[in-house]
Amino acid sequence: MNIQTGLPDPIDCFVALELSRSKWLVGALFPGQDKVTTTTVAGGDTAELLSVLERIANKATDRGHSNVRLRVCFEAGYDGFWLARFLIARGIDTTVLDASSFLVSRRGRRVKTDRIDVEAMIFTLKAFLLGDKSVCRAVRLPTPEEEDAKRLVRERAQLVKERTRNVNRIRGLLNLHGIRSVRGLWGGEWRQWLARGRTGDGRALGPFLLNELVRQFERLRLVADHLKALDAERAAVVAQDVEVPGGSKIAMLKQLCGVGEGGATTMVTEIFHRQFKNRRHLASYLGLAPSHYASGDVSRDQGISKAGNQSARVMMVELAWCWLRYQPQSELTRWYRQRFAQKTGRSGKIGIVALARKLAIALWRFIEDGLVPTGARLKTS
Repeated sequence: MNIQTGLPDPIDCFVALELSRSKWLVGALFPGQDKVTTTTVAGGDTAELLSVLERIANKATDRGHSNVRLRVCFEAGYDGFWLARFLIARGIDTTVLDASSFLVSRRGRRVKTDRIDVEAMIFTLKAFLLGDKSVCRAVRLPTPEEEDAKRLVRERAQLVKERTRNVNRIRGLLNLHGIRSVRGLWGGEWRQWLARGRTGDGRALGPFLLNELVRQFERLRLVADHLKALDAERAAVVAQDVEVPGGSKIAMLKQLCGVGEGGATTMVTEIFHRQFKNRRHLASYLGLAPSHYASGDVSRDQGISKAGNQSARVMMVELAWCWLRYQPQSELTRWYRQRFAQKTGRSGKIGIVALARKLAIALWRFIEDGLVPTGARLKTS
């Protein structure tokens, strides 16, 4: 009984959603029951989903349970977070679970069906909400603004990959015919150069080859134009002409030598827009936390976990290399030089990853507390 309201405490009815493109499987565990009942809903049909959830609540009430509270969960995946926002906006308690954190049986081959997944998810949610945090991890629900800001750097990463594919395709086609130097890749009169081009044995380019090359160059120009537009959008964010979550932190990070506009934007939109409990929490989110293995007499280091934000982790390693070049007098650089300067190959790569972890923590403290990394230089105005 709730003393303040005088109403009985709510009774939880656990619901899990197994989402796919064609259908959604809804599983429900009614209070006092140990068997999961399932219902199928057409994929994306939110009206029917709400109707099913209402029927589940009414059925639980008809079984003699008053003040029923639905506790809904689903795995983070292809459908993103919009469904969680949709349900929460309608007063339905919703948890997004990290599927990679589930405890699974390692005995023989694991049977997998949608029904088995729904049942496992329901009992996992029940244990998690009752206080057992070892069974899984809940995913933090980002705001629409935070989710949208990530597109600024993730689209650019995709465009850079597309540009590389186009350049490699153009060079490959020309190399097949003995042409090793290419003009106009980054602008210029490439059409005229193609028209005058000759193969290694002195022939003019074939008509179909010429047409394919023209289309490849046009795609390359389009990608280059899109990259310029994205860079202009990013510059507007840095100048705070466009507001994004944590936008002021981008200009703050740019004050440090070795941290450019692209790196600062990536780190803020991917990482520093959110709060972290401590440095271990930050390193774990980046996937830069060590994963030690110790069992009996066996004890070894398995390297970093790589279980966090991949985009931010890649950028953090790039920033670590820039830090060595542009911050030679900083304490972090001196630490790296003393420990890894004489090592090459794999040891050097391990060292730069270790530096990336230390640098991420130093940047976090710089943003949150204004503590400039020891020995680091700030850019002059």
